[in-house]
Amino acid sequence: MLYNFLLNFVDLFSFLNVFKYITFRTGLAVFTSLVIVLFIGSPFIKFFANKAITNPIRDDGPSDHIIKKIGTPTMGGLIILTGLLISVLMWGDLKNVYVIFALYIAISFGLLGVYDDYQKIKFKNSSGISSKIKIIIQIILAVIGLLFLSKFGNNDELTNLFFPFFKNLVINLGWFFIPFAVFVIVGSSNAVNLTDGLDGLATVPVILVAACFAFISYVAGNIVFSDYLQIPYIEGTGEISIFCGAIIGACLGFLWFNAPPAKIFMGDTGSLSLGGSLGAVGIITKHEIVLAITGGLFVLEAVSVMVQVISFKITGKRIFKMAPIHHHFEKKGWPESTVVIRFWIISIILAMIGLATLKLR
Repeated sequence: MLYNFLLNFVDLFSFLNVFKYITFRTGLAVFTSLVIVLFIGSPFIKFFANKAITNPIRDDGPSDHIIKKIGTPTMGGLIILTGLLISVLMWGDLKNVYVIFALYIAISFGLLGVYDDYQKIKFKNSSGISSKIKIIIQIILAVIGLLFLSKFGNNDELTNLFFPFFKNLVINLGWFFIPFAVFVIVGSSNAVNLTDGLDGLATVPVILVAACFAFISYVAGNIVFSDYLQIPYIEGTGEISIFCGAIIGACLGFLWFNAPPAKIFMGDTGSLSLGGSLGAVGIITKHEIVLAITGGLFVLEAVSVMVQVISFKITGKRIFKMAPIHHHFEKKGWPESTVVIRFWIISIILAMIGLATLKLR
């Protein structure tokens, strides 16, 4: 909004040309969302605590969670979304279809998360909306967004699936693109949601994945860099760097309050929105498989739950002491901070591997 407004005065004030640079606006997006979250964080936390908007703790979870985490405010995702949206509205090109699509996914999935968190708070349990209904709503929201993207995206590469490490291995998904893209967005959203179980555990990996895709979207939207790296050139995707930058800044600000011991949890409001947003960015840049690599920790958490459920239904036995897998290590005696930091290290390694795929083709 501010960016589009400033463009009207470029001819009068030449120094405003600096706002045409995506890298400059990405930096502004990081800084803006960070400052906003830091500024509104404490008042939000105080308000949520006074209104008893607190996080219901799983009864079957680690016993010390009931002692340490009960009474901690939740729905902190509202803080993240506030910083993210204001920052993108200020510095993003609101005429860009990809920016609109990313914002739609962030907002719609965030609102679903708000309702889910509200149900948990209202009925004082950790269940919220039933998983089936939640997934159905996510699918509907994703399909609406993807139909919009397909109609207005003007992208010949949209239905193609590119494989990292290979120069010319491309599969045109055709009409299967919609269900595949739905799987990416919904899967990413729920994977981040499952990871958000310990203080700061999901926040840092989200920052790392967003940082990787800020770079990927920039080079994918630059015809020179994309040709050099032999990745698909997609006109207009550079603007997604601003969106990713806003995620980074908002999550950095939130981490200030979410670092152990957390003063507030992001709840489904934040995790569903951030996960869905990362899935959307992966689709826009045509790096869905790289998203699975850089966000490998989220994949691991989701797979651990699926394996646990399948194993119990078939054999009656559980493979892990508790799922998602971060709780398994807690049950084994690892302190929460140890689990979090080691999982962060894994995320850093996976992020570097994901970026390496850009050159190894």
